[in-house]
Amino acid sequence: MTLGEWTAAQVTGADRTAPLVVACEHASAYIPPDLADLGLDATARRSHVAWDIGAAQVARALGALLDAPVVEGAMSRLVYDCNRPLSAPDAIPSRSEVFDIPGNAGLTEDDRRDRHARVYQPFHAALADALRRQDSKADGPATLVTVHSFTPVYLGQSRAVEIGILHDAASDLAEAVFRAEADRGTWKVGLNVPYSAADGVTHTLRRHGDEQSRPAVMIEIRNDLVADETAAERMARHLAETLRLALPAPVTPEVRG
Repeated sequence: MTLGEWTAAQVTGADRTAPLVVACEHASAYIPPDLADLGLDATARRSHVAWDIGAAQVARALGALLDAPVVEGAMSRLVYDCNRPLSAPDAIPSRSEVFDIPGNAGLTEDDRRDRHARVYQPFHAALADALRRQDSKADGPATLVTVHSFTPVYLGQSRAVEIGILHDAASDLAEAVFRAEADRGTWKVGLNVPYSAADGVTHTLRRHGDEQSRPAVMIEIRNDLVADETAAERMARHLAETLRLALPAPVTPEVRG
């Protein structure tokens, strides 16, 4: 799907009925033309530093399987990371892992606020709207599930975990999803790995989950397991079943197909 030059969010399945919303903050590697590719070559622009490889495909399939709307970030996280507040230094990184980001170097505070206004604010407004719509279909607040992926090797260190289940302060939902996934025994799963709230990665969970007394969980998938459409679809079906086991029955209908 082709989106506008500064379109910050894409919502699919807004009319779906489950009291659940799937979000994918890092769904896209898109950089608006006026930013001149942020000075990056094609390798950097398609690498995991620019987006979460495979995460959008998993999120879309998961939303369809669970009859839940999906809210995707439509901009590279190098333009603005929608899972970070403006105060976070890595909201607009000048370096990410091994890549310098020339187009983010030397930004003024006004530059940073402009990116925040054009990317972060519309994305979070779209996510809040989707959650409010689904709230009306729940006995309580609708559930938020965010989908991410991570690189198998980071700064030269291999990661053995294949699926990570993360939470911010409220841990009940993440622990239930972790137990369901661990009991199934298909993938190497960890709780609050390869990241945790201490790494600043649970901003969306905190803003739309904990602060709203809403159940919320982040699912991190090693990106070599979802690197093509077939693998992403397979993973989505697996995760849909895990969520069906972990969440209250009214939230997650039986996985179709």
